[in-house]
Amino acid sequence: MTRVMLCALHHFRAHGRVPGSLSRKIPLMKTRHRLLLAMLLPFPAFAQPAPRCPELPVDGNLSWEVTQGEGFLYCKAMREADGAQAFSVMLRDKSPFRERFGLREEKAVIDGHEVRWYRGDTALQPDAIVRETQIELDDDLYAHIVLRVETEAQRVESQRLAESLRFRDTWIGSN
Repeated sequence: MTRVMLCALHHFRAHGRVPGSLSRKIPLMKTRHRLLLAMLLPFPAFAQPAPRCPELPVDGNLSWEVTQGEGFLYCKAMREADGAQAFSVMLRDKSPFRERFGLREEKAVIDGHEVRWYRGDTALQPDAIVRETQIELDDDLYAHIVLRVETEAQRVESQRLAESLRFRDTWIGSN
């Protein structure tokens, strides 16, 4: 690869365009070099954006602990006051969550999406109060929200906070 091509590639990645002085030299490159340069350039139309955690409510005194894996983003909303987890959000293209109609609980609206909370359980904490729901954000992205608490008051507060989430910028570049 020629020095001109490297400069053009670096500048394109940094600024999204090739400067005029380099663009005049690129047409003079051999076809083989132009093809190589084209293969190395990013193609935003084809690249799948990385998901981001939803926007937390401003009055919640929460922060995210984030774990990114192959095909998922796991966001834990942690209370700043005591470091306890208020709820979690798993963003992925396929969700293992299945609605169980016998376990239906509260109805709610999260960022304009009508949802139903479902009772859940955990073998490690049999006395815990568990609620979970799912939102289909678009054709290729689901948000599975889970909260595990010890008291009814904690459930009400954690649900209130989870119902205040905003998913508008979950996909970078989404409309």
